Amino acid sequence: MFDTFRNRLEITGTLKTVTALRVSAGRSTEPIGSDLPVIKDAFGRPLIPGSSFKGALRSRLESFLRGIDLQLAEDPSVLSSSSRITQVNALKERLKDDALFNTEILKQTDLASHLFGSPWLASKFQVRDLTVLPDNWFGQYQERDGVAIDRDTETAADGKLYDFQVVPAGTPFEFKAIVENAEKHELGLLTIGLHQFETEQIPLGGGRSRGLGVVRLAIEQLRWFDAEGSPDKLIEYLQRLITKDSTVYVDVGQNLKDDWIQALIEHLRQTVSDRATASV
Repeated sequence: MFDTFRNRLEITGTLKTVTALRVSAGRSTEPIGSDLPVIKDAFGRPLIPGSSFKGALRSRLESFLRGIDLQLAEDPSVLSSSSRITQVNALKERLKDDALFNTEILKQTDLASHLFGSPWLASKFQVRDLTVLPDNWFGQYQERDGVAIDRDTETAADGKLYDFQVVPAGTPFEFKAIVENAEKHELGLLTIGLHQFETEQIPLGGGRSRGLGVVRLAIEQLRWFDAEGSPDKLIEYLQRLITKDSTVYVDVGQNLKDDWIQALIEHLRQTVSDRATASV
């Protein structure tokens, strides 16, 4: 899947907090300060791990796919279970040939894992850690109080008062992601997921039931390159990369997005039809 370069999509934009955001670094061991600080970079500025963004995106898309067919997005606990890993290893041992194994394991891999990866398949989608835009950051953390509730008395439990740190609303983070060697229907799936972030449908971090973590993604640029199996086109791409010539990329417009979405719809309908035929 990754032994031959075929295409690349670069995504840049800004993720802004609509409400306060809490991506916790865990309970603090410091004698002073917040009990639950947020994750920070080496400069003490807030940070959203790329894995947090990717995990939230994958979870939302998997919920859509399972609503269509459970086999389109396998349960993560099953994917990483020792029994499943044993099955994969046994398949590799039985087939011997790497090419045959790769072909067979791809057939057995669900749609979500084709894009986001699995224990035996590398992810096509890479997200950088989201760092705050320094020109818009002035160290303005907020401290909020929390308390555990005694379920019997429905009052504050004794000794359970704590405080937690949040990043305030309106804080902008730089967003950068790359997709390589993706099929059209996989790009369609990703397009739908990113649209969920663009429309504030996917919250991040903790305290979401309290209203925290609402974010809005503003995509500023989508740059696409497809070698289309042409050695000459790929050679030209490599040459222009060295000279920093951005014209090697195509700016993704609505027409290309529509093509990707249509490819996804056709793939899903064909998959559902094939499963229905097989069960008869």
